[in-house]
Amino acid sequence: MDTTKPLKVYVAVNVDFTEEGLMLPRSLVWEDGCAYEIDKVKDIRPSYAAKAGGQGDRYTIMVKGRESYIFFEHNPEYGQKDVGRWFLERR
Repeated sequence: MDTTKPLKVYVAVNVDFTEEGLMLPRSLVWEDGCAYEIDKVKDIRPSYAAKAGGQGDRYTIMVKGRESYIFFEHNPEYGQKDVGRWFLERR
C-alpha cells in the first residue's frame, strides 16, 4: 500500500432527503473523477473510521453489488454553512 496517500478520501456525494429528514447518499465521485451510483443504503449508524480515523455516521452501501462504507463527518461547529463532509477509507 502507498503510505504517502492519506487513508481518508473526501468525496463529492449527491444526497436525497426523506420527509422525515433522513439523509440518503445516491451517488459519489471518487478522487479520479469517476462517478458511482449507490444501489442501496443497507445501514446507517454512528461509528468511527477504523483505518482512516475520524467519526460520524457510517453508511453501509452497495455499489455494483459490492458492500462498502461511506462516512459523513459532522462539522463540530454548529450553525456553519458547511454541515459536514463525506469520506471513504482508501483500500
